[in-house]
Amino acid sequence: MSYEDVSRDNSQRKKRKRCLLLGVAVVLLTVIVFAVVLGLTLNRATNSGEVLKDTVISRCKTYLKEYANLTSVNDCERIWGAFEQAYLGKDPCEVHPEAYDPLINSVTDHVFCGTMLFWSKTKTVVHEFTDNRECLFTLEDTLLGFLFDELTWCSKNNSQEIFTTGCPGWSECVNNPVRSFWIRASANFAVTACGNVSAMLNGSLELPFSTTGVFGSIEVKNLDPNKVDGLTVLLVTKETDTTTCANPSFQTLRNTLDPNIALNCRQVPYGKVENCISNLDIPCNDCF
Repeated sequence: MSYEDVSRDNSQRKKRKRCLLLGVAVVLLTVIVFAVVLGLTLNRATNSGEVLKDTVISRCKTYLKEYANLTSVNDCERIWGAFEQAYLGKDPCEVHPEAYDPLINSVTDHVFCGTMLFWSKTKTVVHEFTDNRECLFTLEDTLLGFLFDELTWCSKNNSQEIFTTGCPGWSECVNNPVRSFWIRASANFAVTACGNVSAMLNGSLELPFSTTGVFGSIEVKNLDPNKVDGLTVLLVTKETDTTTCANPSFQTLRNTLDPNIALNCRQVPYGKVENCISNLDIPCNDCF
């Protein structure tokens, strides 16, 4: 596939993605209003599992409708079933990452080499950028990440119920359903990475790279040197920040990263990223 084809496909994906969440919200709102009118919400509105399923299935169908080339290899009901079985009936602190292997195997997506962007402590600015520009993609821009972004779920031991409240928080226990999902999905995203990849890190922190976060503990370690040529750190800094690419935490990153993968770092002013988000006439190559 030529660079022009990749760029054109990426552009189409990004334009479509900006409409996805809005489209899903409209669909769900329409369903809820329709159900209220018919008086059918008595049971379903109080069933958080059904609401979660409606959300996931609606997101899935909307995503696949926008990216028609993925429809034939993805089945939304099958994806939901694999997701549900990962944690249903289990202690919410005993759902291990590998429980999501069937879910990972049930999803097919296409991400182009050289477009994959990792992040740590920069979620807001990263997604403002990828929602508006076509050159880079995060895990949350893929089908798998899009389906479950910002959602909460869990079950109980020997229960067939699904809950979206009262679930353990990220740090409350290590093997909780949400944390284990993102660890497994992040590992898969890293394993599929190829070409030159990027990571946007927070220059406002004393140590931008940490071995305890998902990027440092999972994604960096799963980059395949047979497929990944180099990792470029995009260190986003504000005017008052003093952290630079000479920060000692990047030596820790170098030691964590496979020695066969080149490591580079660029200091990127936060204002420059903001300009690229708001001014689409600026070429992506000039943003970093």
